[in-house]
Amino acid sequence: MAERFPSPFDAEVPTGAEGWEDLYTYSLPFSKDRRDYEDSTFWFQDSIHWADPLTPWEATWYEYAIASLSQYNTRHYLIPPALGIDYRVLNGYAYLSPVPVLDGAEIEARVPQFMERAGFYFMNWDDLYDKWLVKMKALIAEMETLSFQPLPDKEEMEVITEGHGMGSGLTIQEEYRKLLNLSLKLWQHHFEFLNLGYAAYLDFFGFCKEAFPNIPDLAIAKMVAGVEVDLFRPDEELKALARIVVDNGLEAQLAGGMSALEGTPFMDHWNSVKEPWFNFSAGTGWYHTDKIWIEHPEIPLEFIADYVGRIKASEDIARPTDEIRKERDRIVGEYTELLGSEEDKEAFQGKLGLARVVFPYVENHNFYVEHWAHSVIFRKMKELGDVFLKAGFFADRNDVFYLKRDEVNEALWDMYSAWAVGTAARGPVYWSSEIGRRRGIIEALREWSPPPALGEPPEVVTEPFTIMLWGITSDSIAMWLGAGDDDNADLHGFAASPGVAEGPARVISSADEIGELQEGEILVAPITAPSWAPVFGKIGAAVTDIGGMMSHAAIVCREYGLPAVTGTAFATRNIKTGTRLRVDGSSGTVTVLD
Repeated sequence: MAERFPSPFDAEVPTGAEGWEDLYTYSLPFSKDRRDYEDSTFWFQDSIHWADPLTPWEATWYEYAIASLSQYNTRHYLIPPALGIDYRVLNGYAYLSPVPVLDGAEIEARVPQFMERAGFYFMNWDDLYDKWLVKMKALIAEMETLSFQPLPDKEEMEVITEGHGMGSGLTIQEEYRKLLNLSLKLWQHHFEFLNLGYAAYLDFFGFCKEAFPNIPDLAIAKMVAGVEVDLFRPDEELKALARIVVDNGLEAQLAGGMSALEGTPFMDHWNSVKEPWFNFSAGTGWYHTDKIWIEHPEIPLEFIADYVGRIKASEDIARPTDEIRKERDRIVGEYTELLGSEEDKEAFQGKLGLARVVFPYVENHNFYVEHWAHSVIFRKMKELGDVFLKAGFFADRNDVFYLKRDEVNEALWDMYSAWAVGTAARGPVYWSSEIGRRRGIIEALREWSPPPALGEPPEVVTEPFTIMLWGITSDSIAMWLGAGDDDNADLHGFAASPGVAEGPARVISSADEIGELQEGEILVAPITAPSWAPVFGKIGAAVTDIGGMMSHAAIVCREYGLPAVTGTAFATRNIKTGTRLRVDGSSGTVTVLD
């Protein structure tokens, strides 16, 4: 078994991607002046969120998200054993490194501060969460008001008669800066609760491991299953629309698309729920190329058509919530009986109760931030891209994503200044060649296969996100170091959702391939997206490369009663479509049967 992962400084640059570092802010790439630190540190590739190379502007999400996550660990709640998560880009791909607190005295000193700060949130969770929802909806509404319009040939007369004392050039620059500020504010809101949600679950997890030394991780996870969360609402609305189709005999109109459904009860319901529930990304919500349901109705229509077929075949398309809750309560009852004292039982119930209270947020934030808010921001950025397109700066509205966020400010100034002076801007000449170069670099980077990790493995991982979301533990690191070379070997990962299923594999690398899934196939993907839930009723099981017990893939699979193994590291590399598999979601094993 290897003792360490490759050095980030030994990675070869793909042909055609030379100079890729210039696409990002200067602090993002690994750099020789930080080599001693970066080469001796453990980094893992975050393919849960950023499986593809980041365009320059999309790297904004990466920086905003990880800095905000870290801020709450280090400056708000003072998580005792963990500081933040350091982050870098290598050949366009995102790599993360949890930063532990190494001084035992410092950990001890942080405990009472964490208890005071986190305790306030835990004691007032429902009230604070209700206020969070109000804040989030107000923030998104403010984003919706942003408007990017081409600079006019002349200002309206009202600018003169009302004494505005400023013009359109200032407005468009202010709107963009406001978009950036709101985006950072969005990510500050995102982690207000999420770190604590994982911390509460980890506290319950730790209690269970101490009280019941042989308890499986999956049994602990199942104790908080069977919850109602907003992330499942888009799928529930698809089911409601499918029932409307069947009840009203609208199968022919459904096949004809949205125009054929106008004036029907289907459209009445669609229009009543599309905002916000169909601001749902077909991908992870991190890339401007991800298709949004409300903008690409053919995607939800395809899911609805599948549900219609299943309803007409007398299948039950409802999530098996009652069965999941029954199993949950059975497990809780059995483990409660194993506790010897009333004090232990009271502590067990208290920690379980808190974990269940905070758990819905662990999923709900995903809809409000990565899906709804990101959908709005991407739409606004594309509107801005249209302004540049009309001004001759770009050949395509999406070219705006090939500028770094501060370069957009520079391009806006160039456009404004030339408009104000009455001369030609440099942008149309400068960006036409530069964006072509950058597009070529990003395409070249797609051909690179990023290693799952880099650098020196840690003795122990303590950062709660790293463990629960990404599934990075000492065991998984050892698995990465010692496995993956034998394409026919069994794969091991997290026992993420119980059950056993056999069937042919369908390897999916992007949301565009979801329609290829057939009844009974095993979905094999780097990670699943929440918007893939409508196919869970027809596949046999799910297998992912990355993700822990609290990754979205694991949670969604448990709530839909689908066997799943997450965090296998090598599934999409070692398994080919058509290969017959046995997926044991109770043991975390994927067996190649062919």
